[in-house]
Amino acid sequence: MTEFTPYASAIGGVMIGLSAVLLMALHGRIAGMTGILGGMLAPAAGEWQWRAAFLFGAILAPAIYMLVTATPLPFDVPVSTAAMVGGGFVVGVGVIYGSGCTSGHGVCGIARFSPRSIVATAVFMAATFVTVYLVRHVI
Repeated sequence: MTEFTPYASAIGGVMIGLSAVLLMALHGRIAGMTGILGGMLAPAAGEWQWRAAFLFGAILAPAIYMLVTATPLPFDVPVSTAAMVGGGFVVGVGVIYGSGCTSGHGVCGIARFSPRSIVATAVFMAATFVTVYLVRHVI
């Protein structure tokens, strides 16, 4: 059963949007997580600090939430490790062929009215719908 959390979801959406706007305004960069993480592997001069800060914030935010609310975040992985590794591989291939991830295309690209990002996000979502249907109702 999926829990309905409109307030937490709205706050999370605002925080994601604000971080994307601030990153674009302050650094002229798109907040695509795979691009930020990939850029950490061989960062250009002056690129390491903001990338590390952005990734650290993405990791630190749930910890701060747990401290403030005194509740652990529920985390359940209903698939095997092999399925997670396979899924990660498929997502990685998709990121390469899609020239970005859902955060870059879905949050930042659509906000910039990028036709390529709109199409990429539609493809991501269609693939997600089909995958969830197959996993929950067919397999």
